[in-house]
Amino acid sequence: MAKQKNSTEAKKSRRLLTGDHIFVVCNTLFMIIFVIVTLYPVWNTVALSFNEGIDAVRGGIHLWPRAFTWKNYQVVLHMQNILTGAKVTVARTVIGTLLALAANALLAYIISRREFMFKAEVSLFWVITMYVNGGLIPVLLLYRTLHLTNSFWVYVIPGMVSAFNVLVIRTYMQGLPDSLEEAARVDGAGYMTIFVKVISPLCKPVYATVALFVAVGQWNSWFDAMIYNRMKSEYTTLQYELMKLLSSVMQQSGSATSGGNAATAAQVTPVTVRSAATVVTMLPILCLYPFLQRYFVTGLTIGGVKE
Repeated sequence: MAKQKNSTEAKKSRRLLTGDHIFVVCNTLFMIIFVIVTLYPVWNTVALSFNEGIDAVRGGIHLWPRAFTWKNYQVVLHMQNILTGAKVTVARTVIGTLLALAANALLAYIISRREFMFKAEVSLFWVITMYVNGGLIPVLLLYRTLHLTNSFWVYVIPGMVSAFNVLVIRTYMQGLPDSLEEAARVDGAGYMTIFVKVISPLCKPVYATVALFVAVGQWNSWFDAMIYNRMKSEYTTLQYELMKLLSSVMQQSGSATSGGNAATAAQVTPVTVRSAATVVTMLPILCLYPFLQRYFVTGLTIGGVKE
């Protein structure tokens, strides 16, 4: 009986082992296919950006450019105000991200505390603002009254507080052990000291996530530049300049764009210029992501406090 029982257990173990192997193989194949499907559009865009425009119209370009050229990037990088737009975009991304992260984190810390009396009411109010707004014209009039239009700060101040980001950080903070704050209070720490030295170091993952959200939004934004700073070229943004370039190429396909000559324009088309502009705008965010990826982990406090 013992031998028969051991034999049965060995067969079950082999079946489980075989099932694990099948799962690993299927999961690996699925992930490979998923990566290919995800990366192919990006790689195809890069290939188109390095291909001559007239040749790209024929189609058939997938992974490699058929007629290699730098003309698309020359058209993009030799635009008027491109350097000014890049500087403003970098400045709004850095300053806007830092200020937004600080404001959202402080507000999230306040409403995550048990002793804050109106945290439920304030949270509900912020949730309502996620679905209801005043509309474009009232917002424009408000910004004009506050002297935010025709200035750099219209890119930063209105976006400092985001209800979604506040709720995300608040939820993460509520998951931290209360014993950490209680221990700090026993040592005489105040609210600001607890926030800076206890809570914030443990919130690096959610801070990195929110910072990436805000940075991507700031970097890709162009509509606010068109609405609020259209008449101020010194406050133009990179995305707005690229949008104007694409509109110009669409309207004047085959002619000179942004001061280029006919020979240059003959080698670019809306498709190739759009691809080059996409690569230019996508590259900084791709370079930023690896530095934040290591913070996308959870459970930093596991084992730190035994309840």
